[in-house]
Formats: sequence, structure tokens, C-alpha cells
Amino acid sequence: MTENDPSAQDPAAPRHPETGQQAAQGGWAGSPYGDQAATPESGGTPQYSVPEPTYHAVTGADPSYATPNPNPWSAQGTASGQTQQSVYPPPNPNPYAQPGTSAYGATPAPPTPPKRSGGKLLAGVALVALLVGGIAGGTVGYLTGGTSGGPAGNALDAPKPAQQTGNAPAGSVEAVAQKLSPSVVELQVSGQQGAGEGSGFVISTDGYILTNNHVVEVAANGGQIQAVFQDGKKAAAKVIGRDPTTDIAVVKVDGVGNLTPVEIGRSDDLRVGQSVVAIGSPFELAGTVTSGIVSSLHRPVRAGGGQGSQETVMDAVQTDAAINPGNSGGPLANMSGQVIGINSAIYSPQSASGGQGQGGSESGNVGIGFAIPIDQARRTADTIIKTGQAVQTYIGAQVTDAPQGGAKLGAITPGSPAEKAGLKSGDIVTKIDDRNIDASDTLVAAIRTRAPEEKATFTLSDGRTVEVTLGGQPVPAN
Repeated sequence: MTENDPSAQDPAAPRHPETGQQAAQGGWAGSPYGDQAATPESGGTPQYSVPEPTYHAVTGADPSYATPNPNPWSAQGTASGQTQQSVYPPPNPNPYAQPGTSAYGATPAPPTPPKRSGGKLLAGVALVALLVGGIAGGTVGYLTGGTSGGPAGNALDAPKPAQQTGNAPAGSVEAVAQKLSPSVVELQVSGQQGAGEGSGFVISTDGYILTNNHVVEVAANGGQIQAVFQDGKKAAAKVIGRDPTTDIAVVKVDGVGNLTPVEIGRSDDLRVGQSVVAIGSPFELAGTVTSGIVSSLHRPVRAGGGQGSQETVMDAVQTDAAINPGNSGGPLANMSGQVIGINSAIYSPQSASGGQGQGGSESGNVGIGFAIPIDQARRTADTIIKTGQAVQTYIGAQVTDAPQGGAKLGAITPGSPAEKAGLKSGDIVTKIDDRNIDASDTLVAAIRTRAPEEKATFTLSDGRTVEVTLGGQPVPAN
């Protein structure tokens, strides 16, 4: 034997404890490549030697031949002792691994992972499967929906839902509409000066209907009025009385009985922001229902008859419920279905007058409508029905705007309530009771909301207060 003879053995070389075999030159028998192990540099093909198995004195396995399981959760690595580990290490899956890896035998094998519960492992895997499956299922469903070849769903094939049979919820717009609609009528009017239409509402079972003066004035002298009810019935009507100064009129239908009158509420306790419902016939669309809120109170508005004069100033309830030409004379109601106003005017910046107006093809809703307070309308309607003539509340003085604010009194009518109270031309009224007066229209509106013979305290700009007993005078029929 020579030094280079591969079969030469070194007497001092260690021998196998059982077989007595010496390790092959160039590597231990435990090396997966033996003495012909290929390295990254040589590029050779590794040749495997098969050493005799050696067992640990305690565990029965020789750790020098063990290779750490690359997957500690695989069947081979679930627990040491369950499956006996092979003494024949597998070939290095990466022959070009860096030095220090298990392929070179320089890194000791890591300890075997502790025993895990198979049940917990399965549960964890099942959870992941559910989560992933849910996401994947949704994605696949989205991508393949409608292409699976199954029957397509169609809403037209679904059965109709159950028919609504219950009553409308109390306090809803629907409930107000159900309550009031049978009492609201469309008024079709014609006369020598033209034709038009508006709305009104029944206030008695025998046919009295409350509406606006400007709705029926064209038929006041020889014209015709036809009332159209919710159920389509029609009846002729005639004017009983009207008041241009408050834009209120009463008509009565003939040959119709057992009508449903509205429930009249009150307007003196209205609050800004509370909900209201308007019903009428805008643009001849009978039975139209809109809703909104009370936007403001005690708004002085010139309306009625297109005159735009101080004679038609009303102390209006402002609302944003949609009101259009044809709504005039219809009810404005609270959410209990009680009438609290008569729709009378809208603010229409595109109208010819550039101010408040109702009627005319250019007028349209801009969210600012005005209604006559029902307290004032009720008093006037009652007087008309009982006497056939309206009575106007007055003080007997001309009035204009004061430059510094307030209402400046002009000529005083002799024997009038103003003269009897001691008011003089040139006095400036700044308050009536607790209501501030900032302009002449505000003074007129405040007086007309009150009844004749009612007392009111006027505060003047110089600080004086004067108590005035308001007067009443018949409105000429024309």
C-alpha cells in the first residue's frame, strides 16, 4: 500500500464500534457523499456510500447520521419517537449549499420540535381553509357568475310582496294626505276677464268651501265656478263673500251633501321648523301633496289679485313646502292633519313684478311660499258666512316706512280709532304689544291679524305708549 492508494488504511484511524470498519479517506461514512463527494468547485456528480447503521445507546439512533427534517410539521417530523428516524441521511437537495450547512456536516442538527396536538393542527388548518375558501369562493363566484349555465335570476319572476293593508303611521305625511285629501277641491274658474284654476277646502258638510279671493275674483261678477272633488264628482259653486284685503273668499257648491270638512287647527302657536303638508292643484294637477317646514312666521307679504298694494298685505306663514300656481286656496296642515293656513302666494323672482306673486306662466316654486294664518282666515270666513260680507280691522291712518325704521303715520281719519287714541301724523310706531315694527307693511299685517274691538298697545319712537282700540269696517263688495 502507498500513501495515495485509496484502499490504504491508517492504523490510527478510528474504527466503527461494531463493524470495525474504518472511515473512508476524504470523509466519514456519515457524509452523504463519502470520499467522492462533489463540491461546488468540482462540479462532479456525488456518489453515495451506504454505511452500516449505528444506534445511540439511549435513543437507539445515531445523531451523527440524522438530518433535520426540513418540514417540522410533516408526517416524518410530527414527533420524535413516533416514527423511527432513518440512519441513512437523504442526499443534500442543494449540492451547492454554502459551507456550514448540514450537507457538509458542520452544523449540528436542531432539536426535534416538541410534540404538537394533531387536533389543534387540524383545527388550525380547517380555519385557514374556511377563510381562504370563503374569499376564493366569492372571487370565483364573481368571475364566473352568469356563466355557469344555471338558470338566471330575474326580479320580474319574483312574486309580488304582500299588499299594504295597514293604516298610515300617525303623524306621517301619508296619514295627513289620507285625512285631508277627501276635503280638498279643485276650483275651475272663468269670467269676462279670463279663466284660471286654484284650490279650496271644505269647511262644512253642506258645501261651504274656503279659498283665496284672487282665485275666484274673476268669477265674482257673472262668472262661473266649478268644484272638482277627489272622487271626480263635479258641482257648480257660487261666491258667498270675499275680502281682498286679507285675500280670503268663501264659495258654496250646490246639489252636493254629506261632504267631509277639514279639521281646523290654530296658527298662534306655530313654531319655526315644525313640519307641514300642503295639498292643492298646482298646474291643474289635482290632489298634489308636498311637505316641508314652517320657515318663518309673521312675514308681511303683499299678495292677492296681482295688485301688490298695501291693501293686500297679509301676516303670512312662510314655508318651504312646494307651492306653485294652482296651489292657491289649498290647505297648509300640521302633522295632525289640522289646517293651520291657506296657501296664497309664492316668492317668484322671475315674475314680471320681481317680487311676491301667484299666477302667471313665469311663476314657479323656489322654496319660499306663504300662507294666510288660519286664525285670521277663520274669523273672516265666519263673518262672511253669517253676514255675507267681510269686516276689515283698521285704525284709520295712512302709513309709510320711517327712514330710521318703524312705521310713520300720515293723515289721520277724523273719528277713527287712531284719532280717538291720540295718535298724530308724524308719529313713528316701533312696537305693537311685544311685536317689533320695522316697516309700514309690518304694522298693517299686525293690525289685520287682530279682531275689531281688540285693544293693542302702540310704542312710539319717542318712548311714549298709546293704547288703541282697533276698529272694524265692512269690506265693499265688488
